[in-house]
Amino acid sequence: MERSGWSFVFLLVLAVVAAGLLLAGGDEEPGAYERATVDVLDANGTHLASVAVRIADTDEKRRIGLSETETLPAGEGMLFVHESAGEHGYWMKGMSIPLDIVFVDANGTITTIHHAPVPEQLDGYGHFPGRGRYVLEVPRGWTNATGVDVGDRVDVPASVAG
Repeated sequence: MERSGWSFVFLLVLAVVAAGLLLAGGDEEPGAYERATVDVLDANGTHLASVAVRIADTDEKRRIGLSETETLPAGEGMLFVHESAGEHGYWMKGMSIPLDIVFVDANGTITTIHHAPVPEQLDGYGHFPGRGRYVLEVPRGWTNATGVDVGDRVDVPASVAG
């Protein structure tokens, strides 16, 4: 095959691979989450806890969430970032670990906390609604162990809050 023929074949293969990556979501792989640390403070500004989080800031990352996570060590979690504050609902579909689901308003105030078991312990997948711009998911019992409650504040880093 002539050199120009090989070039054409190479470009064609490259185009097919690129199209496949675009259709598959490209950078939306579960391991591609940005990471940050959020701090939780009580109403007096006393530090209660810190959490190393993966940031779920796209529809695909929010859809997958922690469903592909087998274990979640203490001090780790996921921060779901929505474009604006509103009513959101979370389910435990595909989850293998129980969670605390913490809804956080745009100003950082915790509005709702749910203690969600794994789906096998629920009737269906469970539905956990709340109001906020952010949702923090941490291992179940974390909020009780750290004393975190509704009305406390989550400091979301400016790089995440946008």
